[in-house]
Amino acid sequence: MGRNRNLPLLERVTIENMGAGGRSVARVDQVVVFVKEALPGDVADLQVTRKKGRYMEARPVRYHRFSDKRKEPFCAHFGICGGCTWQHLSYQDQLHYKEQQVVDAFRHIAGIEIPEAEPILASEKTTGYRNKLEYTFSNHRWLLPSEISPETTLPHTNAVGLHVPGRFDKVVDIGTCHLQEEPTNQVRNHLRELALEKKLSFYDHRTNEGLLRNLIVRNTTLGEVMIILSVQYDEPPVYELLESLKHNFPGLTSLMYTINPKKNEALYDLDIRLYAGRDHIFEKLEDLTFRIGPKSFFQTNSLQALELYRKAREFAGPGEGELLYDLYTGTGTLANFMARSAKKVVGIESVPEAIADAKINAEINGIGNAQFFAGDMRELLTGDFFSAHGNPDVIVTDPPRAGMHPKVVEQILRSKASRVVYVSCNPATQARDVELLGRNYALRKIQPVDMFPHTHHVENIALLERTG
Repeated sequence: MGRNRNLPLLERVTIENMGAGGRSVARVDQVVVFVKEALPGDVADLQVTRKKGRYMEARPVRYHRFSDKRKEPFCAHFGICGGCTWQHLSYQDQLHYKEQQVVDAFRHIAGIEIPEAEPILASEKTTGYRNKLEYTFSNHRWLLPSEISPETTLPHTNAVGLHVPGRFDKVVDIGTCHLQEEPTNQVRNHLRELALEKKLSFYDHRTNEGLLRNLIVRNTTLGEVMIILSVQYDEPPVYELLESLKHNFPGLTSLMYTINPKKNEALYDLDIRLYAGRDHIFEKLEDLTFRIGPKSFFQTNSLQALELYRKAREFAGPGEGELLYDLYTGTGTLANFMARSAKKVVGIESVPEAIADAKINAEINGIGNAQFFAGDMRELLTGDFFSAHGNPDVIVTDPPRAGMHPKVVEQILRSKASRVVYVSCNPATQARDVELLGRNYALRKIQPVDMFPHTHHVENIALLERTG
């Protein structure tokens, strides 16, 4: 508290624009101020929360005028839950600022003028679009102002919902979430009521104690649903909960559970056990069928993923005689999506389980010209690998948010591929990598894609062509 005591209050500041990370931007005495929650056009008093040499961070404490861009949020949990932080901004304005975010990243980080920026691809669905949600059980529920008065006595502080932004130990107790189609709310609320009725313990993130930890709900456009319940201990009440889900939700395709005594929620090193149904669900994109297991990665917005893949395929333009490399292939979705247009596809991914899924998906769809390899991209993608499997004509790369390791960038530069299609969920690191690739490649066009309506996140596809 002491170091924040002398931070200033900025009065009647006009918010000018939206910046990276979903924060809005203002300027006071030529100093940039990043502001949480405010929108361009708002006029507000801002309490500075952090002050650096070239910028400040602040939050609004009083509004003098609201922006005409504001709209009424549709969710009762808006402003507390971190799920849909742009609900108060019209969807058309969301698209505008996401498109701007991509262009600004290339101009300011990479110093590249965009030769051809395609209009952002809007999502057909703006609610109920997610095919995967992870809810957290917690005994430290985020309390509303009405619940923290001295006169209020709470029967419990348990919750099952989504985390408060920036608080690992606080969870918003969700009644209705609009991010995923039913039965997500019905399943979550049923488990909460049953757990409270049976007086089961909810997880404590500070002490690593408590029975109930996480609930994952996955679904597909084919109507298939997978439930994964994560618990701390293997105890009889766990099977009572699972049996209740099986009885009350007979339409579930897959009902699974895992015992997790760790201090983190990662599933990759855990044994996921099948309780009822089958251990996977299926999704369909065009005429391709994809098998999704409990640990499989799949784009979170299935309908928009199809548009993303179609545009990436268009940019890549693999010909019948061309060899295509798919880096960070995951479960091979993009590789299999493009295989029928290419002579051969080589997919590389660090997670062995994902590569196993990729091979299964190729087999399911009768794709015989795709090969998949598991290994650290930095170590696997070498000159020897090119010699063994052929120099690529086209490279598609879809790395994690951190972007590509410099060693991977260097191997792409040495590959002599005529085209590189770079798919990214982080335009900032994408722009950085594109600048590095600029030694041998020129950026020809970009295509922003909105995968996550009502959030600041944006996907982008960049097409680079070899010049050196």
